[in-house]
This record gives sequence, structure tokens and C-alpha cells, in this order.
Amino acid sequence: MNDRVRIDLAARRQEVVAALAPLVPAHALLSQREDTVPYECDGLTAYRQQPLAVVLPETQAQVAAVLKACHALQVPVVARGAGTGLSGGALPHAEGVTLSLAKFNRIVAIDRAARTATVQCGVRNLAISEAAAPFGLYYAPDPSSQIACTIGGNVAENSGGVHCLKYGLTLHNVLAVRGFTAEGEPVQFGGTALDAPGLDLLAAVVGSEGMLAVVTEVTVKLTPKPQLARCIMASFDDVRKAGDAVAAIIAAGIIPAGLEMMDKPMTAAVEDFVHAGYDLDAAAILLCESDGTPEEVAEEIDRMLGVLAGAGASRMEVSKDEAQRLVFWSGRKNAFPASGRISPDYMCMDSTIPRKRLADILLAISTMEAKYGLRCCNVFHAGDGNLHPLILFDANDPDQLHRAELFGADILETSVALGGTVTGEHGVGVEKLASMCVQFSPAELAQMRSLKLAFDPAGTLNPGKVIPTLNRCAEYGKMHVKKGLLPFAHLERF
Repeated sequence: MNDRVRIDLAARRQEVVAALAPLVPAHALLSQREDTVPYECDGLTAYRQQPLAVVLPETQAQVAAVLKACHALQVPVVARGAGTGLSGGALPHAEGVTLSLAKFNRIVAIDRAARTATVQCGVRNLAISEAAAPFGLYYAPDPSSQIACTIGGNVAENSGGVHCLKYGLTLHNVLAVRGFTAEGEPVQFGGTALDAPGLDLLAAVVGSEGMLAVVTEVTVKLTPKPQLARCIMASFDDVRKAGDAVAAIIAAGIIPAGLEMMDKPMTAAVEDFVHAGYDLDAAAILLCESDGTPEEVAEEIDRMLGVLAGAGASRMEVSKDEAQRLVFWSGRKNAFPASGRISPDYMCMDSTIPRKRLADILLAISTMEAKYGLRCCNVFHAGDGNLHPLILFDANDPDQLHRAELFGADILETSVALGGTVTGEHGVGVEKLASMCVQFSPAELAQMRSLKLAFDPAGTLNPGKVIPTLNRCAEYGKMHVKKGLLPFAHLERF
């Protein structure tokens, strides 16, 4: 950064701080470098940027006032929850304000009869279930980061979890979202009635990564706790057998409560961390869960055991009690921290493919490990084909970071080529901007941009994320032409 840019940013910071200082308490406005460093990235630590200022409002009125002031100054605003996102969705803007909603952590109401909970956006995912537990209810979407991630962030990314196959993603469990537009005007999407009047904009806002509105309150559905849950841990000596087993379970008309897959490197990493009793000789492990009444669970477990045996499972074990079931799941839930123990850094990808192509993508990733000279551990929401390959690298080595980026892009492009998509539940953020060019044509990206501008004409909410510019796609296409890697014809049209 040259001296002229530093001077311009310093002057802009003074202007922004002067405008925001009267709107929030002094302790809620951070502008010194040492105070804003903790906000320089989210869970995707490979990319970092400090904002002009960080604001931590404590009331709805303060949120509205901050947004109005930023809109008047045409200052970018990036909303932030717990910072557990994995695609750079909360990466600050160098000339903008980070709006931390961490203080919006109150559970407003739980309606036992309606089976709903209304909570502020900063409430942790797991805290909703903890509050609903006395009523025999819980919030079904359960990301692995549920102990820390917030419901506002879940709405932004349309998060899932290990039980999303049966109970759905965030979108399927949210009834209403309230918040503010970029101009600071109050807005609501959806409602508690069976159907909300007007256009279904709730479906557009959930998963919009903070680009359309700032969410401050969410009403979610609560689900009755099942009487019983049991989990099968099945080992396979071949990844193709494991992938075929996933497809066979769904083809048999069985929708498990959870259906997860881990490959051998991931199994070794988590077993050393949690000691769950995983089969370290297996090429892949499946965790298949059934929940419901004791009779329903017994019948479904028997059916799944039959399908798994027919698919070639080399070993099967059914949880004997709740404690053992939780042990089985502990490895899957701790896949990310376990990977952090064996590598200085990791890049967690998030693409989705047809279930029948699980083995194909695993074999392709194995080839990519040799190609890029990096290791990769794989854990999948196998039931719905959502992949989470964890590329291991050292961010202190620029070459390794570059190779990790290329590795990740290769996984995403291969996923699209196999009939999938570049994201499942982690969002696009800044990580997958170039990969969006692979999946979507110029006309499709233009439509996305039009929707963004309909909500935010000035483009100040979380700019530079999710939707790539046509110039960026053109550069990406040229790079692929030079390398002879152009499987998608529409890239030539950028």
C-alpha cells in the first residue's frame, strides 16, 4: 500500500468514525488497528483484511442508525456473526465498516404450542436447542460448528449439518426473518402463518450471504425430540462400494436421520483425536442414523443393515446406547479440529454432486493430491452429496497456498462436470468467486446481479462477494484456454 492510499484511508476512517461515534456507545466503536485485528477474517483464514472500523450495536435502533449513516456516506457494510464461516463471507472491506451483531444474543420467545422459537441473530445454533429442551423440542439443523455459529450466520449461508438429509437445511426450518435494508429501513421476510402474502422473498434472503439485508431476528421451527436414535458404523474396503451403498440406501426408499462418509485419512485424523473406535483399515466409513419411535428405529436399522451388507460392508456396528451413538458421531463432528492437529492450515471446500458420483469425486481428488503435492482429508454429507474435502497446507508458504487454491478450484470444477454445484452450505463468499464463472453463464450472473441491486441499489452491503464481475470471468476463461482446461463452453463468451 503506497503512502497516498494510506493517507486517503486514514482520512476516510476519520470521516466514518466521526459519523458513527454519536450513534453507539464509545466501547461499541473500534477503529484502532489493534482493536480491529480480531475481525480481519472469518474461518477462511487464508484471506485477511482490516476494515476502517468495527461497530458493535446493542439495539435495533442503533443498527438502523449505523446503516443510515453508512448509506449516506456510501460506505460498504459487512455484517458479521461469530466469524465461523468458511468461504470468506465475512471478510471485511478495506474501505468499509464491519457490523458485528454479536450482542444480539437474546432468545425472544419460545412457543411450545406452535413449536417455534424467535431469537436474535447472534444466538448460537446450539443455544436454541438448549432453550427448547425443557419442552421436548430442538432446532434440527446442526452444523459441526453449532456450539459457536450463530443463527444469523446460518441464515446467511443456508447452513445444513449432519441431520439435514431428513430434516432439511436452514431454509426449510426458518419461518420469518426480520432486519434492515441497506438504507436502514426495517424489513420482514416470511411469517408465522402457513403462507406469507406476496412474493416468497424469504427463500431469496436465506443463503444470500448478507448481500440483500442485515438480519437481526429469526423465527425458526422446532422439532419434537425423537424417542430413540441409533447409529450404524459401517466399514468398506473400497470407496466405490461405500459410495454405491449411499445410493442404495436412498434407492431403497430409506431417508436416514443422518448419512455421513469419511475416507481413510480423515478417519485416522479423527480417531487419534476423539478415540471413537473407528476402523482404521477401512478405505471409507459410513455413519447411518435412524431416529423415531423404538419400533420405527428397529425396523429402519434392520433395513439399512441389509442394504449395507448387500453393498459390501466389511464391518458393521450398531450403537448400543445413547452414549455410544454420541461417540460414533464425535469423530464426524470434530473433523475440522482434528485436521487442524495434523496440518498448520487447511482449506475446507464445499461442493455438491449427485450421490452416485461420490466414488468418482474421491478418486479424482486422490489424483489431484499427486498433481498439487498436497494432502486432502475427505468428509461428506453423503446422503445429499455435499462434499467437505479438507486440503492440508501451510499458509506461511506462498507456493503451498497457491497450490491449495488451485486444488480447491479443481475440486469445484470437477464437481460441476459431474453434474453438481460449487457450493452446498458454506456459501460462495470470496473463495468461490472464480468458480461461479464455471457454473453460471453471463446471462445467469447478470440476473443474480439484478436481484442484488433490487435490494441494494448502491451495492454497499457486503460488496465484492458471491457474484463475480464479467471481467473476472473473462480473465478466468482466458487462463483456462491457455492451460487447455476449458470443459465449459460458456466461458469462451465472457
